[in-house]
Amino acid sequence: MRSPSWFRAVLAGIVTDLALENWQEAGFGLYLHWPFCAAKCPYCDFNSHVSRSIDQEAWQRAYLSEIDRYAEATPGRVLDSIYFGGGTPSLMDPALVGAILDRISDHWTLGNNVEITLEANPTSIEAAKFAGYRAGGVNRVSVGVQALNDADLRRLGRIHSVDEAKQALALAKSTFDRVNFDLIYSRQDQSLDDWRAELDQALDMGPDHLSLYQLTIEEGTAFGDRFAAGGLRGLPGDDLAVDQYFLTQELCEAAGLPAYEVSNHARPGEESRHNMIYWQAGDWIGIGPGAHGRLTLTGRRIGTETPLSPTEWLKTPGESAREDIPLDEQAIEYLLMGLRLREGIGLERLKSRFGMALDPQKLNTLLELGLIELDGPTLRTSREGRPVLNAILRELLSD
Repeated sequence: MRSPSWFRAVLAGIVTDLALENWQEAGFGLYLHWPFCAAKCPYCDFNSHVSRSIDQEAWQRAYLSEIDRYAEATPGRVLDSIYFGGGTPSLMDPALVGAILDRISDHWTLGNNVEITLEANPTSIEAAKFAGYRAGGVNRVSVGVQALNDADLRRLGRIHSVDEAKQALALAKSTFDRVNFDLIYSRQDQSLDDWRAELDQALDMGPDHLSLYQLTIEEGTAFGDRFAAGGLRGLPGDDLAVDQYFLTQELCEAAGLPAYEVSNHARPGEESRHNMIYWQAGDWIGIGPGAHGRLTLTGRRIGTETPLSPTEWLKTPGESAREDIPLDEQAIEYLLMGLRLREGIGLERLKSRFGMALDPQKLNTLLELGLIELDGPTLRTSREGRPVLNAILRELLSD
């Protein structure tokens, strides 16, 4: 057991070094939100809308004007990542994606290993656009597969089949250097053996990156309403959900895709660079309806928000809110996001950049329980601690 005095010695030795700007230390990205989908999934609480008619030229003008505006505020930066999220960005015309990327490259220097990701649904119509996206500059796609059996795809409100998903993934792998796909587990009536068989099938496809999420029931979604009314039967209990989580870690680790974040698994070097900017408290621009951003400007950490309504945002592209984020809130964000990562957080950065020193006694208690690990100035959750991350955070942040 390490005594509180040991932790105080570690924290006392922290050196303040703010020579690097935040974006240089933790990355600089640009997120662009496309708010439209062909159908609304019943579990989805993202800002997505179904529309029969989309004026893509009008959206192009709006996106480009926002890119121009943010470029004036962030001159001289190197852009590490660009991410087209949604919604379903694979509903965008490849020409629109290309025009956006051209304008971005007019304003910022792109990093040598810049990651340019586009989310896609695995229907044959959208997958056929992959070559156009690649020509426009996209070098990574994230395919929303969600399930590998047709019955559960229908339950999840997905409009593709397993065969379409496999065809789209094969095409994506032949078109792009880097491919991710998503699956949801802890679904209705899904046993541990069911999930084992499905995950084995996914791993047999030889992915370099997998995003594997437990199904959560969110208020304001169709699933949320159904659950509140006493429907949505067959969801796993806590014990089964935990077993499915640990099985996920075991199988992915054995296949060479360890978890580098609570829900994300990758071969070394294939981690999502864009999401790492979020989790490591870097800077990013958020453009489009409902997009959020975090920017460090003239030494101040700024949070930005945009209107949720696509119609409202298109009429007046821009922010609905911009505010300074107090230092204590910055520290909490870094802690909340960074402890999701297997690599954890730097106590030096937590102190020097964000002004927070954690209580040595609380760290000692969590260490004794086996829920965290300390490696010099690095704090991380343990294998046993990761599933109860929220409880760890409550303890660390409690008065």
